[in-house]
Order: sequence, then C-alpha cells, then structure tokens
Amino acid sequence: MPFELDVAEHRSYLLRYARLQLRNDAWAEDAVSETLLAALSRPQAFDGRSQLRTWLVGILKHKVIDCLRSRRREVALDSEEGDGSAELEALVFRADGHFAAPPADWGDPERALASRQFFEILELCVQKLPPAMARVFLMREWLELSSDEICKELALTPTNLYVQLHRARLRLRECLDLNWFHTPSAP
Repeated sequence: MPFELDVAEHRSYLLRYARLQLRNDAWAEDAVSETLLAALSRPQAFDGRSQLRTWLVGILKHKVIDCLRSRRREVALDSEEGDGSAELEALVFRADGHFAAPPADWGDPERALASRQFFEILELCVQKLPPAMARVFLMREWLELSSDEICKELALTPTNLYVQLHRARLRLRECLDLNWFHTPSAP
C-alpha cells in the first residue's frame, strides 16, 4: 500500500485525539492536517522502528502543543463547580480521607497495558471527563508537559493543577474500574 494511503488511514484516530486535547473541531482539524502534511512531506523520516500510528501521534503531539501555545488566550477553563467532583469524592472517600471501599483487584496491570482494547476503554473514559479536566490530564500525561508549562498555558495555580489532576485520575479510576476491570471480557 502506498505510504500516502497508510498515513490517511490514521486520520480519524488522530482527529479523535486532537479533539480530546483541543476541544475545538477547527483547531483539531488544523493540527491533524499539519500532522499529515508534515508526514507526507518527509516520508523518509519514518524509519519503521515504531508503528506508523505511533510516529504520527508523536508529530501530532507537537502540533497540539504549538496550537495550545498559539491560542493560549482563546482557551478558557470551565468552572470547577458543577462538575460532580465533590460528589464523586464523597462516594469514594470517607471523612478521614481513606477509601470508602478498597480498590478492586486490577489483576495484572502490565498485561492490561499491553492490550489495545484497554487503551480504547481508557480513551472513552478520558472523553467522559469534563473538558477542562480532560485537557489538563492530557497535557500532563499525553503531551508530557511539565506542571510549570501547564500552569503557565492555562493560567492555573500549582494547587489548582494538582486538584484537577487528582480529580481526573479519580474519575478515570472509577471509569476503568466499572468498564474494564469489572467486565467479564477483561483479561
């Protein structure tokens, strides 16, 4: 299959990731278009040591970071209120700060990480996060930006960033617990 067609097959996957991070269809389309153009303009840069999708995602990360930086003033975080985090924390934790119920047995996390299906569930769980929380989580975990960079980009205090990441991880844990680790098809 020609390289151009191989690259084009990953467009919808890249677009989903860009939309998750940017929360703006036009910006996501631009980032993915720039990614595809970069890949097609230098096909020799893909040396085949990784999967094509991995290589394209690597390019997309840089395009998303560039977009976030160039549109910094246009990105606004949603209010923390009304996102249900307080209710979730009340369900998960007792008043003394300990878990109300011990976390479920997650089996062999290494095996789960190797599973493509796990990442599909994780992606769906990330999509269920409130937009501002998902953006912060993806900037930290997917784009691997430092805490200082995220705080600067989103005008957050370090404390607010910590709270957002904590809440995002809590919600993801809950979602994975319900949709992956407690399903009969989970390994």
